[in-house]
Formats: sequence, structure tokens, C-alpha cells
Amino acid sequence: MADNAPVTLADLEAAHRRIAPYILRTPLLRCDALDEVAKGRVLAKAECLQGTGSFKLRGGLNHILSLTEDEKARGVVAYSSGNHAQGVARAAKMAGVPAAIVMPADAPEAKRTRTARDGAEVILYDRENESREEIGARLAEERGAKLVPPFDHPLTVAGQGTAGLELAEDMEGPIDQVVICASGGGLAAGIGIAVRASYPDAEIIVVEPEGFDDLGRSLATGERQANTQRGGSICDALLVEMPGAIPFDILRGLDARGVTVSDDEALSAMAFALHELKVVVEPGGAVALAAVLNGKVDTASRSTAIILSGGNADPSTLARALKEN
Repeated sequence: MADNAPVTLADLEAAHRRIAPYILRTPLLRCDALDEVAKGRVLAKAECLQGTGSFKLRGGLNHILSLTEDEKARGVVAYSSGNHAQGVARAAKMAGVPAAIVMPADAPEAKRTRTARDGAEVILYDRENESREEIGARLAEERGAKLVPPFDHPLTVAGQGTAGLELAEDMEGPIDQVVICASGGGLAAGIGIAVRASYPDAEIIVVEPEGFDDLGRSLATGERQANTQRGGSICDALLVEMPGAIPFDILRGLDARGVTVSDDEALSAMAFALHELKVVVEPGGAVALAAVLNGKVDTASRSTAIILSGGNADPSTLARALKEN
């Protein structure tokens, strides 16, 4: 699949056939407490329960299982703050493919440890002063390895979008809107394609941390916008410089829009998820839930689907969320 090929529903369906034997079909969760706050019907796709603790395993597997035997032998390179790192590392381990992952030095220790535990070589960089894209591209060229981007590639978007196929198939009744945690936009773009195929009128809403709403601002202006800083939010999984070109074009075509939540709102949503939905979500994986809990989207008398995109929370962060909420 070409690096700039358009992503279609057929690509998502092919990706799901490819990766289904290796992933968990994550459940849709519902609870009275959430419906009461929303004054509507809310179902949460629990990708925090996915293998490696996030949806990123889907895209990593779709990439690696699509490689030729020669490409597999030469290995893969990826860059990530943690969840894509773990997804690619696990996918590479499943396929017997060497993997090198470029990770920020300030990434949660648990994410770095799990990435290495699956056999990947972990290469740390300074998030504030170095470019992970440049480091990853250089390593891939030097090693003759295949680069596996976290969001800006058709295979990534198609793999992440398989979560949307499952959501659309498992949803009982209508979907008025789907609310999705977002950084580069690969998950939101893939889910948007899948959901719109079954629910043509469903609204696509992306959620980002305050101060890091590059995707939301891009959708509002019609041109890709960059963040002025690379770090500073507890939602480490969602901190990118700029949305991917491919996801942005898809989401713009779907008339998607963005909202933001604060770090405190994300922490509160983490506590709510544990108390009421009985699942652990990390800050970045909780922002869609936070948007619903804090009225950032109109949920009254509507049917809303949200994505709990990751559950790799550091124990200290989870303890803070519970202590403060």
C-alpha cells in the first residue's frame, strides 16, 4: 500500500481480517452513572483493555503483517511517546521481526519498560530539543528498516479504524456522535470512516488536551496547525507537533471538529472510569470521557459513543487521580 494512498472502508475491512486473530475485540461499556451525567445514552469502546493497553496494537499489526518477508528480515523502526511503541514492539515480537523504537526520555517508565520487555531496542531522545521524526527516518535509512509511523500512513489509519468497524457492528441503536481521543488523528480518521459508513449522519468529534489542540485548530481553519510546545501536559500520549496530513484530510472531509479538556478534567475522568466503568485509563485515554463528563459536547437526549483509547497509566498518576477526585 503506497504511503499516500487514500484509505477506504475496504482497506479497514482487509485490515480487520488481517489482524483479528491477534487482537481483542474490545467491549462497549455502559453504566447508569455516565448516562445520568450525560442526560443521554453513552457507550464506551474500551480500547484500554486491548493487548498492550491501547488501540495502537491494531495499527502496528496491520503494518507489520503487511510487510514482505525481505522487509520483515530487515526490521522496523517506530517513534512514539509510549502506546505506539508498545504496539509496534508487541506486533514485531508476534511476527518475529526486529524492532527499534525512538521514545522521549520523559515517557512514563512503565511504557519504556514494557516496550523493551517485548524485545524492542529502545532509543531515548529529548522531546523539547530533538525531532523524533528525523531520528526515526535516519535510523530506518541507516538500517534499511521499514518505518512504521504512529498515525500518518494509510496502513496505520486502516489498522486503527478496525476499532470503528467493531463499534459500528456492536452498537445497538443509533449513533448521533462519536467522541475520540486524538493526537495525530489516525484513530479518529479510521473510526470516522467506519462509523460514517454505517451511520452517515453521525458527528465526529476529536478531543485534545488544552494547549495541544493542533488537530482541532487545523479542522477549524482548514489548514494544518502546529503546537508551540512539545511537552507540558499530563496527557503524554496525545502530545504531537502537528496532525498527520492523511488523517487531517480524512477528518476534514468528514466535517469533524475538535474540543479540549484540561489536565484536571482528564484526571477526574480517570477516577470516574475506575469507580463507575471499572477500567483503568491513562490521562490521554480519558479525554473523550472527560469531554462528556464536563459538557464539552452536547449529549442530552442523544446517543454518544466514546473511545477509551489507552490504559497505560503510571501507578503514581492513577493514585493522584483517585486522591484528587
